[in-house]
Amino acid sequence: MKYDFISELTKNFERHAKRTDSGIEFWLARDIQKLLGYKKWDNFINIVVSKAKIACQKSGHKVEDHFPDVGKMVELGSGSLREITDIMLTRYACYLIAQNGDPKKTEIAFAQTYFAIQTRRAELIEQRLLETERISARKKLATTEKELSQLIFEHTGGNEDFALIRNKGDQALFGKSTQAMKLYWRVPESRPLADFAPTVILKAKDFATEITIYNAKHHHMKEEKAISEEHVTNNKAVRNTLLDRGITPETLPAAEDVKKVERHSIMKIKNHSKN
Repeated sequence: MKYDFISELTKNFERHAKRTDSGIEFWLARDIQKLLGYKKWDNFINIVVSKAKIACQKSGHKVEDHFPDVGKMVELGSGSLREITDIMLTRYACYLIAQNGDPKKTEIAFAQTYFAIQTRRAELIEQRLLETERISARKKLATTEKELSQLIFEHTGGNEDFALIRNKGDQALFGKSTQAMKLYWRVPESRPLADFAPTVILKAKDFATEITIYNAKHHHMKEEKAISEEHVTNNKAVRNTLLDRGITPETLPAAEDVKKVERHSIMKIKNHSKN
């Protein structure tokens, strides 16, 4: 395909892209029909879209999530309006339609590549957002634990109790000791357990610690025993919430070393800025 033709097709696909109020990108099937070079709506729906829906179902996705029916008002020659049926197609739905279209059509060949790239790009963006969220959650927990350590020092006269209180919190949250979880997640002895915790656990630990800090201040706790009991109670409460939602903390797999994730993230930013 010539560059000018590819550029024109790209502009056409991107010009017809729309977004819902919640930010979900979609195309209308009648627009896609024309962009892919299909003249008859019935042929496009009954052959290409039908196969795409079957592929969607077989891949484990809900068809109604990617191919919802909608109505569209069109103007007739007389100037009056009439509602016609249409379909909102997600990027994934368009990808499946392209994969099930006639590969001899230049437009189909282009669309197969276009939506494959767009889908992969969205996956990379989602991965990047998840990595950023985890890095942020780990930094937030470190800050909160530092605040708890400082509070323990101010209230009890020594911060050697912090490690003991944190370990008791882990025991309450996981139903296992910190050391047992380190062995399960294969965490190096010199590294904190939290560096290998998934995001949901980082946020759970942070929430329990925040409550401990608040109540320790509010109730003027001056002894390690009182702060420990408070921290255990809060971690048990958070654990029960997780269990009620079908999440068992001690059975979750370890996440990638957050330090490694952060290094990769920095490298990606540097490479992007160079380009």
